[in-house]
Amino acid sequence: MTDLLYSEEEEALRAAVRDLLGDHCDAAGVLARAESDAPHDRAAWKALTDGMGLAGLLVPEELGGQGASHREAAVVLEELGRAVAPVPYLTSAVVATEALLACGADELLAELASGRTIGALAVGLHRAPGAAFPAVRVEDGLLHGELTGITDAAVADILLVPAEDGGLYAVPADAVTVTPQVPLDLTRPVATVRLDGAAGRTLGDAGPAVRRALRAGAGLLASEQLGLADWALTETVRYLKERKQFNRPVGSFQALKHRLAQLWLEVVNLRAAARAAADALATGEDADVTVAVAQAYAAPVAVRAAEEALQLHGGIGMTWEHPVHLYLKRAKADSIAYGTAGAHRSALAALVDLQAP
Repeated sequence: MTDLLYSEEEEALRAAVRDLLGDHCDAAGVLARAESDAPHDRAAWKALTDGMGLAGLLVPEELGGQGASHREAAVVLEELGRAVAPVPYLTSAVVATEALLACGADELLAELASGRTIGALAVGLHRAPGAAFPAVRVEDGLLHGELTGITDAAVADILLVPAEDGGLYAVPADAVTVTPQVPLDLTRPVATVRLDGAAGRTLGDAGPAVRRALRAGAGLLASEQLGLADWALTETVRYLKERKQFNRPVGSFQALKHRLAQLWLEVVNLRAAARAAADALATGEDADVTVAVAQAYAAPVAVRAAEEALQLHGGIGMTWEHPVHLYLKRAKADSIAYGTAGAHRSALAALVDLQAP
C-alpha cells in the first residue's frame, strides 16, 4: 500500500525551503513586488536554484539534475504556496521540464536544471490536460502566430511552442514579442506571445509532450493549493486567538470554532488528495485519475480557505497592507489553472466510465 506520509528527507527539504523563503519572500517583500513592474523575485529564484538545486529535482542526475521524484517537487510547491512566492518554479521546473522529458531534449533539460535558464510552455494557463490547445503556423520553417495567457513568459529564456505541424519548437525569448496581460494574481504574471517569423528548433511531438506537462502541472498545483490553504487556516487560527472582543479571544466563540473545524477537515482531505497526486505522478500508477481527483477537490478548498481567512481577519483582512488578498487572488487564479474543477470532474467521469445522465 502506498505510504503518503512525508519521509524524513521530505520533511528536511520542507524545513530548508521554508527557512530560505523566510529570508527571501517575507510578506512585505512580496507585497512590494506585487505593486511593482517586476513581480518576479530573482534573488529568491537564484537561492532556490543555485543554492539548493531545486530547479533540477525532476531532471535525471546524468543531466545535472537531482533525480528526485514528484513527491519532493510537491513539498517544494507546498512551501512556495505558503509564501505565494513570485518565482517561476511551477512553470519552468515542472511544466517545461516535463515537456522536455517527453521529448528527450537532454541539452535543454540540463540548462533548465541549472536554474540559469528559465523555460515556459507556450500553452495558456487555463488549458486542462488532454484539452485541445492553440498552435502557431509554420511557413518556410519559421513560426507565425499569437498565443495568450502564457505564464511567466516575461522572464522565460526559452519558450516551448506547439505548432500546427504537430511539432514542439524551442524558441529563444528574444525572438518573440511578449506583451504583459493584466492578471488577477499579481505574483504569477501572464502575457501574450507573438511570433512573426521566429526561428525555432524542433524537439519532438507536441501532443504527448503538452499532455504530460499539463498533467504534471495540474497534479503538483494541488500541492501549491495545499500550502496556500494551510497558511490561511494557520494564520486565521493564530489571529483569532490573539484578537479579543468583549474581553474574550474571538476564537473562543463557538460559531467560529465550527467554521474553523470544518475548514481543518477540508484542508486535511486536500493534503491526502495532493499527496496522492504527487505519488501517482512519481510512480505512474493511475496518474490520470488521481490528478483529476486532486484538482476537482483542491481548487474549491483553497478558495474557501482564503475567503475565510480574509473574512475572519475582520477589518485588517480587507486592507491592502495585509497579505491575505494575495492568497485569495492566487487561489482564484489557481482555480482555473490547468483546468477548472468542473473540467476535472468531467474528465474523471470519463476515465472511470461514469457518464452524466
